[in-house]
Amino acid sequence: MKELLVEKDKIKHNLKIIKKIIDSDGKNDNGEKVKIIAVVKGNGYGLGLVQYSKFLIDNGIKIIAVATVEEAIQLRKAGIKEDILMMSSTAVKEDIQKMLDNNIILTIGSKEAGDAVNDLSKTKKARVHLKIDTGFGRYGFIYSDEEKMIEYIKSWNNIKIEGAFSHFSIAFFGNGKETQLQFNRFLKCVETLKLNNIETGMLHICNSSAFLRFKEMHLNAVRIGSALLGRLSIPNVWGFKKVGILRSNVSEIKTLPKGYNIGYSNSFKTKKETKVAIIPCGYADGFNVVVDKDMYRKIDKIRYIVRDVKNLFKKQGIFVMINGEKCKVLGRLGMYHVTVDISGKDIDIGEEVLFEVSPIFVNSEISREYI
Repeated sequence: MKELLVEKDKIKHNLKIIKKIIDSDGKNDNGEKVKIIAVVKGNGYGLGLVQYSKFLIDNGIKIIAVATVEEAIQLRKAGIKEDILMMSSTAVKEDIQKMLDNNIILTIGSKEAGDAVNDLSKTKKARVHLKIDTGFGRYGFIYSDEEKMIEYIKSWNNIKIEGAFSHFSIAFFGNGKETQLQFNRFLKCVETLKLNNIETGMLHICNSSAFLRFKEMHLNAVRIGSALLGRLSIPNVWGFKKVGILRSNVSEIKTLPKGYNIGYSNSFKTKKETKVAIIPCGYADGFNVVVDKDMYRKIDKIRYIVRDVKNLFKKQGIFVMINGEKCKVLGRLGMYHVTVDISGKDIDIGEEVLFEVSPIFVNSEISREYI
């Protein structure tokens, strides 16, 4: 039996930190506090899309953001009535119609998407946010194409703009120079739209890292995802707590002789008689799975290589927790099983085993248990 334990008190703790930071902002010129848009993409960052969203709403969140049509519709089918922002722009009419039918706030990031939304919104104006690409190269109008944006927007009679946003590419790293450049591009584009009598609504650009690093960029709302789980891409100096731990049980115990192979590739052999526990949990369940290093720049990759070499010499290894004790994983991880050293420890079959994991990588078929 495997399940992902989701500690509710830790989510509340993290939300309290976020709200405290927002409270320190004070109120904007309209007398309003910065709003929190809770991002629940990727199955609620692994915590379970519906369960997690409902928990956040029960704790004061008013706006939920998703990345796919399927996520948006699933939340509506689950009975969630709060505002749902679909952050990905699409010109696929079938998808647009589904979202219109379910009162989803759409994102428009291209002429084609805007035309499609406008054509389908004959009886009621569509609620939309504009996406402006300030240097990410994905969804959104290119920030410098202001004249075209103005022309397109003024041709859409069936669209109500409720917000405008952009997305930082490297807010989690560096001195902030690139982030500041993107921020300035966004503000300039928004100002041009306003000068042409286009109301841009609620402005938001900060993800979790930018929210924590660049207070002056909070604008009207911030999009918080990873910070709610306490799993930051920057040093945690605020006291966030990591949410989510994978639980399994010891299924077998055996004693292996000296010089015995463990796992694939014959990469590990016991140096002495070793008592081991077999646990039905592996990398297919999300254990020891990390973001691939191809997402980083050359300098970042060099840092990871240096770290990995240091760890090799330190012989740190991979560990799980059984009865509050660290137990070392022996040999290569299996898809659904690991073997751990329990020599000298009082451990029985059926004992609870805890695995440190990133919830987003935990198999979605594994149940989420809120505790």
